Amino acid sequence: MINRRQAMVLGGAALAAPAATWAQDRTVRIIVGFPPGGSVDVVARLLADKMRVSLQQSVIVDNKPGAGGRLALGELKRSAPDGNTLVLSPSGALVIHPWLYENLGYDTARDFTPIAQASTFDFAITAGPAAPAGDLKAVLAWMKANPQKANFASSGAGTVPHFAGLLLAQAAGVPMTHVAYRGGAPAAQDLIAGQIPLMVDTASETIEHHKAGKVRILAVTGQQRNRSLPDVPTAKEAGVDFTADAFFGLYGPARMSSETVQRLSRAVADAMKQPDVVERVYGLGLVPAYAGPAELAATQAAQLARWEAPIKSSGFKAE
Repeated sequence: MINRRQAMVLGGAALAAPAATWAQDRTVRIIVGFPPGGSVDVVARLLADKMRVSLQQSVIVDNKPGAGGRLALGELKRSAPDGNTLVLSPSGALVIHPWLYENLGYDTARDFTPIAQASTFDFAITAGPAAPAGDLKAVLAWMKANPQKANFASSGAGTVPHFAGLLLAQAAGVPMTHVAYRGGAPAAQDLIAGQIPLMVDTASETIEHHKAGKVRILAVTGQQRNRSLPDVPTAKEAGVDFTADAFFGLYGPARMSSETVQRLSRAVADAMKQPDVVERVYGLGLVPAYAGPAELAATQAAQLARWEAPIKSSGFKAE
């Protein structure tokens, strides 16, 4: 499905485009493929507030939830490449879904123009009251000794947290069964209620429960500790050699002009420098991490390649 030629197209997508006129009298619409209130929606609204100043143009957020963000990307694919229709997307729909769906409805290498990365984030490995006391290795040892209880929750089948949990199981040598929920909130509630012992998802889903003592975040999956959880080790520090992370990227349709791409990318860069934006993004358990079009394209291509083997070896098939 994904080959070297497509990866090359992806890397150059931000620069290859015919001329397009920037229509300052039109509203820029940032589509978010998830309901209001989630972290990607919050980041999109932070960007919109700042970009409307730097662009001197109206910028709104338009929530089009469904299919794990694929509906929003499908609409983007059909949009004119004038810079007035964009999508802020978590990386899963761009680097996970191509390996899961034979008829995805879009080609991540050809149908979109990378504009800017807004933030990166890792995942929290959280134990609930159904798990024993102790650190990550102690909980994993208990799961290995009790395979009938070795279950972990995530916010949905086919998500990055789903496969991050499978990477954890593989790295630890502990067969674990994935339990998919319709979002992080219901998964966290079952974790708190003792219905499931472990959860792998964004830190924002469990950080307040962790601070309240209802659950325990045992480790985070990034290369470095999460600023919002300075006392929580990385998985590597906790003795399990693996990492998993993701990003939020702003994209336009294919064939946008390089002038338009750069103008939008600079507006994102300006927004991500603002102290109130930085603190709010950190408060969500994310990392403010602007990157330009070429860097975003390279990151997307690298993560697309990185997830191929674990997804194929999992045997998971999307419905």
